[in-house]
Amino acid sequence: MSFFGNLFGKKEKQALDQGLEKTKESFLSKISKAVAGKSTIDEEVLDNLEDALITADVGVDTTLEIVNKVQERVYKDKYLNTSELNLLLQDEIEDILVDSPNDIYKNFDLSHTKKPYILLVVGVNGVGKTTSIGKIASKYKAAGNEVILGAADTFRAAAVDQLTIWSERIGVPIVKQPMGSDPASVAFDTVQSALARKADIAIIDTAGRLHNKVHLMDELTKIKRVIQKVIPDAPHEIMLVLDGSTGQNALEQAKQFMQATNINSLTITKLDGTAKGGVVLAIAHQMKIPVKYIGVGEKVDDLLIFDKHEFVDSLFSLKK
Repeated sequence: MSFFGNLFGKKEKQALDQGLEKTKESFLSKISKAVAGKSTIDEEVLDNLEDALITADVGVDTTLEIVNKVQERVYKDKYLNTSELNLLLQDEIEDILVDSPNDIYKNFDLSHTKKPYILLVVGVNGVGKTTSIGKIASKYKAAGNEVILGAADTFRAAAVDQLTIWSERIGVPIVKQPMGSDPASVAFDTVQSALARKADIAIIDTAGRLHNKVHLMDELTKIKRVIQKVIPDAPHEIMLVLDGSTGQNALEQAKQFMQATNINSLTITKLDGTAKGGVVLAIAHQMKIPVKYIGVGEKVDDLLIFDKHEFVDSLFSLKK
């Protein structure tokens, strides 16, 4: 289902097209080379297509599934003309992307959820985690929700300071403690404060380290345990933020975090400065977790709701 023309309007579409420009140029040039001098889709074209997708950071496993599906369609539906390859690819790529089972984020409407909705956000330093939290909080606030932030990435002064700046900029309260405090203590205070303030959503910044998976797992387990003393079914969502410009490294990070905790949503940032946007396909497909947001620039409005149809459409520059 596409939200273009509604929640995904003209401004968002333009931001997406511009943000994916480098990826699009690289991706389409590789596809063009795959069919150069060919009029029909044959085994050589499929082999070239496989190489093109892998070098576009789509990843081996995801590439093989896409190419196999294209091959099946070629044989079944008699797609033989290379001019139809882009349309065929678009269909198959869109088909392997995971839909979100939860539409809360698409209009930032929390009226049908338990309140406060507790969102934990994890990710290594430097991926844009704290900035993404600020942008997400801004969007929830703009939709009329009462938002509270929790600065539980307590081992990094920059993270606490940055989140404080965001809280002041968008006018939402923040819970924080001195540097080096127990992250679980901050999370606990944030949830209690959210209840006291009758907030709609609490967004908690945490887990900025991945050098020790056992420590990370213990930390997140403790955070969940103390939160559940206040709200037994919380957290309601654990979001992982990844830097799309790191390509396959982002996929490896996703796998490591999945071993440490139950990630159930993804945000992929920094797609505007890279030609490695194809990794979005690899991450969404292999992790079987919905991508909720993608970052295509510095402004608040450059954090976009991920709509798989619009993403693939922009990737191929197809006009509506």
